[in-house]
Amino acid sequence: MTTRTLVSGMMFAAIVFGQEGIPVTDPLVIAKCGTCHARDEHGNMQRISWERTTPEGWQDALKRMILVNGVSLTPSEARSIVKYLSTSHGLAPEEAKPVMYDVERRIHEETNLPSENVRNACTKCHSFARALSWRRSLEDWKQFADLHAMRFHLPPNGEAVAFLAKAAALHTPEWDAWSAHTRAPNLTGRWLLTASIPGRGKYYGEMRVQPVDSTQGDDEFNTSVLMTPVNDGSGILRAGRSVVYGTNAWRGRSKGGEPAGSAPDDVNSEAREVLWIAPDQSTAEGRWFWGQYQEFGFDVKMRRASSDPTLLLVDRSSLKTGSEANRVRLIGDRIPARVTPADFDFGPGVTVRRIVSSTSREVIAEVDVASDARLGKRDIALLGSVAPGAIAIYDRVDYIKVVPDSALAAFGDQTHVRGYQQFEAIGYQRGADGKPHTADDVELGPLDPLGAISAVSWSMEVFYATPGSSSDFVGKVSPTGFFTPAVDSPKNNFDVWVIATAKTAKGANSKPLVGKSYLVVTVPSYTFNGHRYVRDLDRWVDDGPAQ
Repeated sequence: MTTRTLVSGMMFAAIVFGQEGIPVTDPLVIAKCGTCHARDEHGNMQRISWERTTPEGWQDALKRMILVNGVSLTPSEARSIVKYLSTSHGLAPEEAKPVMYDVERRIHEETNLPSENVRNACTKCHSFARALSWRRSLEDWKQFADLHAMRFHLPPNGEAVAFLAKAAALHTPEWDAWSAHTRAPNLTGRWLLTASIPGRGKYYGEMRVQPVDSTQGDDEFNTSVLMTPVNDGSGILRAGRSVVYGTNAWRGRSKGGEPAGSAPDDVNSEAREVLWIAPDQSTAEGRWFWGQYQEFGFDVKMRRASSDPTLLLVDRSSLKTGSEANRVRLIGDRIPARVTPADFDFGPGVTVRRIVSSTSREVIAEVDVASDARLGKRDIALLGSVAPGAIAIYDRVDYIKVVPDSALAAFGDQTHVRGYQQFEAIGYQRGADGKPHTADDVELGPLDPLGAISAVSWSMEVFYATPGSSSDFVGKVSPTGFFTPAVDSPKNNFDVWVIATAKTAKGANSKPLVGKSYLVVTVPSYTFNGHRYVRDLDRWVDDGPAQ
């Protein structure tokens, strides 16, 4: 079959199924990709014009072209191609947000698989979000499935193709609306930031964003961050560099102002930054992560600073009914010099008794909670600024849940560092239906020694081990829920319960509340990274040339 015949056939298929291609106009993409992906008179290139995906998706595709097809690119050319494709053939913000957990490297239970056939086709080797991160025409999904089946010796799966063609279509209302009004990212300035690290608690601060320079375009930025832990400890300075793809995909790296220590979870470690930017470019959220298995990280939310008072967060997650004179620290920005109890609103049944102290950044207030206050999550308002769901009102802790509820850790060896895991015990109230473990249950926050509820003790049980025997050959869990694998790998897999037992909170049977998480401790994960050029491409795509 000639190239002209193939192109004509694809155009015919596009017309039949109403799938117009997305023309390619970038000269570099045309020059580097046109040899294999022929371009028709409308500017459509084979495959490329019928596909859209994330920066990571285009980066992986480019790596494959380099390794398999011998495409020759400099790092700057590779980064330029990924920039163009992530914008002109990317995802709308509304399409990108539901699959962000994949590129954020989060532990996430996928419950949206429609059938066992689709599960077998998509999730045996990677997350379902990886498939939904691609948008293709029906014909392109068919071609992709055929090539995938041939490469991995899989049976045909028409159900998966039909589902993906509908759930991850090339043209969507979100894409059509967004692509018609895309604009350059305008992120320069001061941003207010809140963050949390499992096992360490909440942080707040600000980020300064400045463009790299005019020669690099308007989508590359230098950043400086000052973060302060809510509970105690000194501030953290971080500096980094980022690229924004298609106005909504922030990708970068940053590291602390102090050298990272030997602790694997040191907050000064170099981290990869992945953020989703809202369509109006007023807020952003995501994860900054590091570690051999990306197991450490900040959960980050940012909003543009303004001249108005802004309430960011409170130092505690919950308040108990019938309690009085609770000291609550409310943290924000540009808080007026004088605030009164009347300036705050915690909702019915919660009264601000008095203001203990006040600065432009924080207010400490004494708060009373009525015995009949409505249970559940509450917004907190300060002079028109609202912190949604900032605090929960509860009457008792009905159960605790250890998160993540299933996890993976890894032994190390001579060439691989160990994979760790931080656990937290989260308290829950039964919710409006009066039944625990249902959808309306209210999360009350971590049950740690600095929290508002109680403390927990941590322990481990190895499956099939003799009761009372030591689990040290697998590893240890610290008093703060941090699991460290043993130094010497037994070169085997072990199933473990990680157990949190509340020291004071008790259930209906008057026994301490207990929560469990299922942990697999296994051998190191061996992955093929390709040659050094491809490894370096990761950094070029993330944050530009080395500084």
